[in-house]
Amino acid sequence: MKNEGYHPVRGKETTVGVDAGATLAKLACQPERGQPAFELVPADDLPRVATRVHAARPRRVGITGGGAAELARLLRVDCAHVNEFAAWGSGAAALLARHGQPAGGRYLLVSLGTGTSVLLVDELAVVRVGGTALGGGTLLGLGAGLIGVGGFEELTALADQGRREEVDLRVSDIYRAGEIPLAGDLTASNFGKLSRRLEAGEQVEPAHLAHALMGLVAENVALVCGGLAATHQVQRIVFAGSTLRRNPTLVRILDTITRALGRTPHFLRDGEFAGSLGALLLAGAAA
Repeated sequence: MKNEGYHPVRGKETTVGVDAGATLAKLACQPERGQPAFELVPADDLPRVATRVHAARPRRVGITGGGAAELARLLRVDCAHVNEFAAWGSGAAALLARHGQPAGGRYLLVSLGTGTSVLLVDELAVVRVGGTALGGGTLLGLGAGLIGVGGFEELTALADQGRREEVDLRVSDIYRAGEIPLAGDLTASNFGKLSRRLEAGEQVEPAHLAHALMGLVAENVALVCGGLAATHQVQRIVFAGSTLRRNPTLVRILDTITRALGRTPHFLRDGEFAGSLGALLLAGAAA
């Protein structure tokens, strides 16, 4: 895995944040002066994460996520355990501001990682209001089982070449135009054509299956978020998380469905590091 933008900064005034998730550990490293640098490390290799943290010689480490307690046992440095949702809210606000986007007000913040959590951000208050078990873990598991593709980057590249209408059952496959007040290109059933095509002995291109997987996750995440946005009377939905990284197909579908539901989507640049950056910032503030 490439560690783009990560250059260990040595010195007593360095602060490091780590978001130890179910699949990936996200690291943010920031000197007293300068921009943060980021790195991704597989979450099942926490000793490597600890090595990367120690290489920065930080004065303090903020840690969050499900693997935080286990990681803390490996670190020989002052650690601050940071609430995961507070970390995501703080980090997202910093990234929005860094990239010239409004960081205040009320919005939904969607952490699309192994699964999906939806947070309501209201200025400094951050509360989890919902989520779904669909996420990057779903893509990896079904990608391996259906297509034999276990690598995330390979799966996203494959999906970008596919046409999910070859696998998904659309409204137009069931009804003639004008018979019901629904757009014909809406999905009636994810993977609804697959069984009949296989029973007929047809070959289904792996790219179409990969694209349909992205549709399954993106459509349902967008619908969950749209419903929560309506419930909490929020217009803006900020999508972030490692599942969006270099995943144009997922982003396009999320964008289309979110706009169709009357909401304004924003895809947070470097959003996979919102939790680690927030842990870094909150640990530094508490020092």
